[in-house]
Amino acid sequence: MKDFSFSVFPHENFLDLRLFQCGWEQCAPLHSFGPFVRNNFLLHYVISGRGQLDATGPDGVTRRYALGPDQAFLICPGLVNTYFADKKDPWKYVWLEFGGLRAEEYLGEAGLGPLQPIYQPRSPEQGRAVRDAMLYIAGHSQSSTLHLTGHLCLFLDGLIQSSSSRRHASGPRLQDFYIQEAVTFMEHNYQRELTVEEIADVCKLNRSYFSKLFKDSMGCPPQEFLIRLRLSKAAERLTSTRSSIGAISAACGYPNQLHFSRAFKKRYGLSPREWRMQNKGQPGR
Repeated sequence: MKDFSFSVFPHENFLDLRLFQCGWEQCAPLHSFGPFVRNNFLLHYVISGRGQLDATGPDGVTRRYALGPDQAFLICPGLVNTYFADKKDPWKYVWLEFGGLRAEEYLGEAGLGPLQPIYQPRSPEQGRAVRDAMLYIAGHSQSSTLHLTGHLCLFLDGLIQSSSSRRHASGPRLQDFYIQEAVTFMEHNYQRELTVEEIADVCKLNRSYFSKLFKDSMGCPPQEFLIRLRLSKAAERLTSTRSSIGAISAACGYPNQLHFSRAFKKRYGLSPREWRMQNKGQPGR
């Protein structure tokens, strides 16, 4: 009987939230994963057993967290993490990998982020409801993308409602409409040359005002977001296709393969070839 399960999902244009992978694993004693940098958010819920997480925050400081049953830990994109099972009581966990325009916002409402990666439920019952929502998704990986995205929304709502570090969200803002429109446009046109002026024009906004609005909302300038988007798409293609690195470079808006390789290594700490070798065919746990 196997002691793990994982599923990978095809690309779909769900911009607010998107499920990438899911699964569960009963780890062997001292089983470790990492050091590794993720491209998306990855949340593990500890079903039983114990383990530790070494998480490097945006401040460059690595913090160690000891975890046990009915706790969860969040892996944030772009940061180095290592986690390993206890020697005497190795953990079993279920995990979801997800992303999207609003993923960081929803996790923030649950009080989770790079400097607070540990989920502690208000009560054991609420925590187990979150666990069951994750197990449902992992056990129904053959369902439609729409069905799974709906359950991903329910899972995140349960995570927010049950989190002991929950924060209350502010109401919807007009700028969210502009940012959504800009991101959708970039999602559909990242393969070709794009300028900030063109993106701002789509939103019917002045370039400088649009750039400020975008940075305030997304935490980075539109140029940087476009680079991250292109490299994210490239990282997906490197692990899910057999296309050459040159073909992937061109398909992701980098006609110059050398420039692409430099940008990719700066972002992920590995060359495109090294990334493909390290991630090809591996589960996302």
